[in-house]
Amino acid sequence: MYKFVFLINPISGGGQGKVIFQFLPEIMKSMGFAESEWKSDFTRAHDMRDQIREALESTETLVAVGGDGTVSAVLSTMLTGDYANRVKIGLIPLGTGNDLARVLHLYKPFVDRGLLFLVRRLLRAQSRPFDIWKVNGKLAMANYFSGGIDARIAHDFNSDRANGVIASNSVIANKLHYVRRFFADRGYVLKHSTLGFCDSKGVCESIDTTGHRTVIVGNIPSFASGANPFYKSKMADGLLEVVDVPNMFNFLMAIAIGNIPVVGGIYKKYFLKSRKVRSLKMVLSEDEFLQLDGEDLSGKAGTEISIEFACQVQMLALED
Repeated sequence: MYKFVFLINPISGGGQGKVIFQFLPEIMKSMGFAESEWKSDFTRAHDMRDQIREALESTETLVAVGGDGTVSAVLSTMLTGDYANRVKIGLIPLGTGNDLARVLHLYKPFVDRGLLFLVRRLLRAQSRPFDIWKVNGKLAMANYFSGGIDARIAHDFNSDRANGVIASNSVIANKLHYVRRFFADRGYVLKHSTLGFCDSKGVCESIDTTGHRTVIVGNIPSFASGANPFYKSKMADGLLEVVDVPNMFNFLMAIAIGNIPVVGGIYKKYFLKSRKVRSLKMVLSEDEFLQLDGEDLSGKAGTEISIEFACQVQMLALED
């Protein structure tokens, strides 16, 4: 049984995963860990689920090195067994958005102080409970789910990257291309859609969201690279935050001022009307654009989406 297993996405962060793989032996040796106490592997796209399952069976702590999609794949695999009760999860953030790493206070130390500093802190960090949700009974949601303009932008971005439209793999280049996609897709609205949910008090409601800009469902207080459209979001309370965004003004305001103390809180509570719910269902057009934890889910989830509580896992986190 290993103390730590690192699963590294080799293409995340413009290839930073390969650099981390090279430096890990030196870092772990400097921390006093014997070679028999840890191991690292590159993720394999063709059998990633089996690879993750094998890692979960063989370690006390699994560290995902990559973007939100990499850790989402780990958490989805954890739903298939009793891993949540015995394996801790860590994250070294190499993605574009890194929303989960931001709320676990891992992103800023990595950017400001570098890999060695983060690894030393992370491997000694305390774990904290973290809610995981099931989407349609099988996919894990750690960060957020959405349908609408933001999902359309994510879909087009991923398509451009796959087709070689984006020339660079750098995080800055990716973010600039996201901005360009926003202006290109700014006219998009939800097709025929309804949102049904039961709130924290057991009151159930249904809303027609046809023609709205987006519906964002959040588990963490970070969305789209650090924006926060959710009101008093918590990560271990068994509740989701749901934001129905009817127009572009609300969408832009949610992104622009959501993190501003007091002002942002007032806006989210009384104007965006962020709702806390225990479960929800969405009925959408077959060709609607969807995203789950920053990954494109368009055309893969059907016309009915259900989200319900799955379990809690232990995530390594640093103090704020």
